[in-house]
Amino acid sequence: QVRLVESGGGLVQAGGSLRLSCAASGSIFSIGAMGWYRQAPGKQRDLVATITSGGTTNYADSVKGRFTISRDNAKKTVYLQMNSLKPEDTAVYYCNADSIATFEGYVEVWGQGTLVTVSS
Repeated sequence: QVRLVESGGGLVQAGGSLRLSCAASGSIFSIGAMGWYRQAPGKQRDLVATITSGGTTNYADSVKGRFTISRDNAKKTVYLQMNSLKPEDTAVYYCNADSIATFEGYVEVWGQGTLVTVSS
């Protein structure tokens, strides 16, 4: 069974930094694009950043210049470095991989989420 496991969330003061990690495990041949999404209380889940297997990145306007997504294909891990955090960044952050090649074919997988709380 393919899983994505996030880590690195927590409580931080405004202006601070956090680094999220998401590691894929299971019988995986390859992973396509990976990304981070977030969902604040009472709101829909929104895209934060994505990165292709070749390293092309895409960011939501609200995080451009503050967040950096990266990945280590050998470790099957994607990272999100979050700097200059704001209270409005408070949310549950979810890792996503939209095209994981497995014995059963291609699957999309979500992580369980990690809570980021930014205090003012």
